[in-house]
Amino acid sequence: MPHTPIDRLERGLWTACAILAAFAASPVAAQQSDKSEAPPAPTWHKDPRNWPTPTFDQTPPPLPRQWHHPAILIFSKTNGYRDPEQIEAANAALRKIVARHGWLPFVTENAAIFSPDLLRKFDVVVFNSTSGDIFTPAQRAAFQAWLEAGGGFVGLHGAGGDPHYDWQWYVTHVIGAQFTSHTHAPQFQQGRIVIEDRESPIMRGLSPSWQRTEEWYSFAASPRGPGTHILATLDEGSYDATPQLRMGDHPLIWERCVGKGRVFYSALGHQASAYAEPAHLKMVDHAIQWSARKLEPHAPCP
Repeated sequence: MPHTPIDRLERGLWTACAILAAFAASPVAAQQSDKSEAPPAPTWHKDPRNWPTPTFDQTPPPLPRQWHHPAILIFSKTNGYRDPEQIEAANAALRKIVARHGWLPFVTENAAIFSPDLLRKFDVVVFNSTSGDIFTPAQRAAFQAWLEAGGGFVGLHGAGGDPHYDWQWYVTHVIGAQFTSHTHAPQFQQGRIVIEDRESPIMRGLSPSWQRTEEWYSFAASPRGPGTHILATLDEGSYDATPQLRMGDHPLIWERCVGKGRVFYSALGHQASAYAEPAHLKMVDHAIQWSARKLEPHAPCP
């Protein structure tokens, strides 16, 4: 019996279906199916313990009724990266240092304390690894005026460790250098700090060659220059520095003048254990005393 066009169409459809069924059962099809059903790549989520939700404070904290000088504000607000263990250890150590001199320590993370009326109660402000954009415009203005009028500032580690600053006056005039990166793989490495000014009242009593383990910071350029006095540098041959981390002249600790104010900055102190190291605590103690004008000025500030 001759095949009609419909017969030929039906046979063609059956043949096509058979070919598709055979392909579906083949290893090639199985591989393609596996690829299409592969799970999505894992995504990285910020741990809220290390990356808190940014906040801007409007109501200042209450101050103690009993007040005396020198009064030291220990400030550790983080709207960027935060290491809770380090901040807690440093705040406890700073409180002990200040109290041991019979001075008044006040610890807070409330940036609303940065007002003209409240800041004038303090002789020194310590930024303990502050990060991110933490001040309102009015708070920025109050801090700048207080420092330029003769306040004392101590910045520790992360206080100068943001890769970007919305407030350029702070990074240019207070810190004096723009952070770029730090050591990785491993993050913490042993290195050698070279004390450049052994006569400085801040560095007095420290070994001229200071070996310690740290997350070593690098900056876009050395802060060395007019208005900045370098206290210690990093020996770049003493740790595994990638080319991007090498500065040549690699300061880690320095002091600056901002108007009539005194500024000290140290890139040391990422790990909580740093605040149990006698040499590190001695330097921080001296820096607070110098900023409070309890040690001779040496150079370069009045």
